Amino acid sequence: MRYRNLLLFCALAAVWGSAFMAIKAGLGSAAAPAYFYDAPVLFAAVRYDVAGAIMLGYAAWVTDRWRPRTRPEWLVVGIGAVFLIAGYHALLFVGELGTTSAAAAVIVSLSPVLTTAFARAFLPEERLTVVGLVGMALGLVGVVILSRPDPSNLVGSRFEALVFGAALCFALGSVLTRRFETDLPIETMEAWSMVGGALLMHGISLGLQESVEGLPPLRETVALVYLAIVASAAGFLIYFDLLDRLGPIEINLVSYVAPIFAALTGFLFLGEVIDAPTVVGFLVILAGFLLIKRRAIREELARRR
Repeated sequence: MRYRNLLLFCALAAVWGSAFMAIKAGLGSAAAPAYFYDAPVLFAAVRYDVAGAIMLGYAAWVTDRWRPRTRPEWLVVGIGAVFLIAGYHALLFVGELGTTSAAAAVIVSLSPVLTTAFARAFLPEERLTVVGLVGMALGLVGVVILSRPDPSNLVGSRFEALVFGAALCFALGSVLTRRFETDLPIETMEAWSMVGGALLMHGISLGLQESVEGLPPLRETVALVYLAIVASAAGFLIYFDLLDRLGPIEINLVSYVAPIFAALTGFLFLGEVIDAPTVVGFLVILAGFLLIKRRAIREELARRR
């Protein structure tokens, strides 16, 4: 069982890490624009059209509650759709237009740190200690190292700022969905959040007047299928399984293994360079996470011993 969990954990990190490369493959860059370069939000929306349909079918198959029924349940779904799906992915996909797969993955790995900070803000009885505040500061420093903002050219670092905004959306959405706890199965919540988030992103795409012509080429089609079926549908199924077996503390560590796969796949498939600031930023963010979660990690290690 231990080896099974380890294999699934590595598979999840690989799938979610390589998703950053797949996003970049579908978008391209200013120097080499791909099919979805001028329609990044539409790219994200189509991804969750497919993933949402698959997850909805899965929820109907494995649970006895395939749709929300009460107002609190629809509220949780709405929070998930707005923050976890639409807000996170719209900002992430636009942000990846101007940054590498590895850098985006590292910035997103700040989400567990931000989630802890938001939890403390919305739950007044819980406060960050001095060490926790240092950990939070380290996480933010890591993002600054990655984005390397130039005061005379802040526009140049706007893409990293958008990815950071995506991490903020995901962290806030994670906390709010936990605050309004219901009996709705997590599979059902995720499925309807994906469907609602996809609809919201289609609306945003229309507002931005995004459009594409013709069918996507093979590379972009493969990237879209991989994101929708492998990274989203299959990835979340593995996530649900590991969440039950490992708990939220250990599953959070996926965020810190995923950038390794993002960097490797970005280098192998897209020729992206893994620079020193990316590595340093990752290590600083990881140090911040370890400081904030030091007690929980220590208790988990003691329990397993």
